[in-house]
Amino acid sequence: MTATQSLTELHARVQHFYAHQMHHLDARRFEEYAATFTEDGVFQHSPGAEPAVGPAAIVEELVNFHKKFDGDPVRRRHWFNQIALEPKEDGTVTSTVYALVVTVRPGGKPEINPSCTVHDTLVVNGDELRLKSRLITHDQVF
Repeated sequence: MTATQSLTELHARVQHFYAHQMHHLDARRFEEYAATFTEDGVFQHSPGAEPAVGPAAIVEELVNFHKKFDGDPVRRRHWFNQIALEPKEDGTVTSTVYALVVTVRPGGKPEINPSCTVHDTLVVNGDELRLKSRLITHDQVF
């Protein structure tokens, strides 16, 4: 296998990982989403928010964040694209992704809010991928 084939295979694995991870998040299966992180995984998704560390804290953060949607029939869909991977010497992979969060309510039109860049560090352990860290930065309008 060439280096290009190896990176192509890794890219496909990461896309598959992200697809399942976002399905968990959009379905509010927060425990399954948090299980995609390492035990000491760091998750910071909102500007100014303290990062959540570890799966239990990630679940708590997501439950608290989504309370604002209680009683609101909104559907949220996270779209990841433009995945740029950089394998590191230590076996981790940095990933930079453009992300759009699409919200829609019954009878309404889809809205994109927010537009973000996702900065991940992934740990590759055999066939398994896990997130070591995720920092989400929201795009600013200039």
